[in-house]
Amino acid sequence: MSVYGLMRTGVSGMNAQSNRLGTIADNIANSSTAGYKRASTEFSSLLLNDTVSAYNSGGVETKVRYGISQQGVLSATASPFDMAIRGSGFMLVADTDGSIALTRSGAFVPNGDGQLINSAGFTLLGYPLGDGSPVPTVINGTAGLVPVNVSGGGMRAEATTVGSIIANLPANADDVAGPLLPLTNDPNAVSTARSSLLVYGNLGEEIQLDVHFAKTATPGEWQMVVYNAADRAPGGGFPYSSAAIANTTLTFDGVGQPTGPTSLTVPVPGGDSLELDISKMSQVAGDYAVELIDTNGSAPSRVQSIEIDSDGTLYEVYENGSRFAAYVIPLATVNSPDRLSPKAGNVYLPSSDSGDLRIGIPGSAGLGSLASGALESSTVDLATELADMIEAQRNYTANSRVFQTGSELMELVVNLKR
Repeated sequence: MSVYGLMRTGVSGMNAQSNRLGTIADNIANSSTAGYKRASTEFSSLLLNDTVSAYNSGGVETKVRYGISQQGVLSATASPFDMAIRGSGFMLVADTDGSIALTRSGAFVPNGDGQLINSAGFTLLGYPLGDGSPVPTVINGTAGLVPVNVSGGGMRAEATTVGSIIANLPANADDVAGPLLPLTNDPNAVSTARSSLLVYGNLGEEIQLDVHFAKTATPGEWQMVVYNAADRAPGGGFPYSSAAIANTTLTFDGVGQPTGPTSLTVPVPGGDSLELDISKMSQVAGDYAVELIDTNGSAPSRVQSIEIDSDGTLYEVYENGSRFAAYVIPLATVNSPDRLSPKAGNVYLPSSDSGDLRIGIPGSAGLGSLASGALESSTVDLATELADMIEAQRNYTANSRVFQTGSELMELVVNLKR
């Protein structure tokens, strides 16, 4: 073994321990960084021995490995814009130059334009749902992703499209003569029972509909007629100034259960068609009793808050309580997350070793779920890092002694000439 080889081996050991100390320093510095994944230094021997008569010392090689797939502890926060991933996957973010990266650092805050920006300056990306179409996920690419904006779309109204009525019609009520049934709109027309239904037009305007029920001379048969309440006569009833906008004939069996029809399509003035569920009506010997009249739709309202579900759907919650799905926040993954390439800002890029990018909806295809109002803590354990630091320091010192010994031997060899 040459004395020079001894010194080079000592230097190799010092460099290796220096790299280890570098990863330890990074880990300690990022012990409070949300979504940070611990780095470690792996050692492998470098052998140069090629004879049996003499030993040539080699050295040691190091490789930095990141525990990117390791799950950190989730900590609750007070902001709904903070997001953590429970399970596998990464959020997709964009840098200021438009390049897309992966991250688990979910400390997002809206900027002046309403876009969600995390603490490293990256913008959260998602799929817009404004047109009500299915989520246009591209499994192997980032097409269709846009910055998530939580500034709201101003005031929003929702037209009434579906509804239901659950009521009992009195079986012992008197029959209404044919010429006086509600559908005739005769000034003397009568109805056995009447209810009003509040619906909304396309602009969010309130529209009141009158729903009339009248028992006919045919056993188990009722006439159901819908008028626009705005067309009522001055006295508040028949005749309406316009014809009925919808009507049907309800039929019941011998025990008062409906035999048809199950729904009624009602064209809403200034709005869409209302599909009214009437499948749970009944006709028994009791009073007219309405158990439920329910419809969707809402008047114009402003965004009050933002909610993010575990499946990544971002909802705008309006002052009237309605919720509008505005975005879906997807997750991405690769075959080998630990082989991703780390970049500044606690983000990662796919590499040749990590495999290709795959994008999907949280909770599907092996992806984790999103937790709003939470952050994933760093995977660094300070006690472990400090213990490793002491060990690396001792090892560095020992390697420096090897170099020092080689240097002293070299000095001794030089002094032999004197």
